[in-house]
Amino acid sequence: MILITGATGQFGSKAVDHVLKMGIDPNEISVLVRDVAKADHLKGQGVHIKEGNYEDNSSMVKAFNGVDKLLLVSSNDRAAVEYRTNHHKNAIQAAKEAGVKHIVYTSFVRKPGFEDTSIADFQNSHLASEQYLKQSGVDYTILQNSIYAEMIPAFIGGDFMETGTILFPAGEGKASWVLREELAEAAAHVLLTTGHENRTYTLTNNNSVGFKDIATALSEVLGKEINYTPIDMNEYKTALSKAGVPELYIGMLVMWGAALAQHTMDKEDNTLSKFLGRAPTAISQFLKKIYS
Repeated sequence: MILITGATGQFGSKAVDHVLKMGIDPNEISVLVRDVAKADHLKGQGVHIKEGNYEDNSSMVKAFNGVDKLLLVSSNDRAAVEYRTNHHKNAIQAAKEAGVKHIVYTSFVRKPGFEDTSIADFQNSHLASEQYLKQSGVDYTILQNSIYAEMIPAFIGGDFMETGTILFPAGEGKASWVLREELAEAAAHVLLTTGHENRTYTLTNNNSVGFKDIATALSEVLGKEINYTPIDMNEYKTALSKAGVPELYIGMLVMWGAALAQHTMDKEDNTLSKFLGRAPTAISQFLKKIYS
């Protein structure tokens, strides 16, 4: 029996889809959801619905009973990072108590020196979760996923189509952007194939892309010149505030912009290509689909 957590979320739901596409009987798949009322589409797929959440140990132990492999999709809690870490530790402990044999955990791409970057707290949460998993005694696979390509539209905003200029504080930084869909497909591959016990995989695109490259790709898609201008961080924050962007989102955009400028996510690896059996979608293709 396979169980996938966060199954009503964007990653978990895609992982369920891919496991089913790979031919697994729905009766062999369980999903953990916080709210059964939001799981109608999963019921329609014929999988077993288990209700529970990362803060309720007993609900997870009950849900994990009889499970051989667990896909632990990392918590998206927006509170302090220690809550996310505790969510992961709670799930790992519950899985151990329930006798789960193998845990696959969705972590985040990491490079040396991350401790001095704007996403250090975020990275430390994943690092602590990875360490706890390794020390649990349960077989593990850690998927260090790269940054989602789907975040690009939020970073570049919508004004660039009128102004012809992308303003973002990422400097010359690049990232190895990957579609969430393809990372979920890779997770399904790991769940359904052998030889992944006690391994850590870096899942990135084959090439890192910066915002100058993104602007060039958008120019081709839109048939007009789009340029990228690295904006000063304080100017960027002021512009967002004047535009009425909520403080929570300003903080998020600034954090990721700074992280990109610090070259924290330009790590390249071909493991994802091997798992997919093809090259990951190029960012130019992704942008064409979104903006054409």
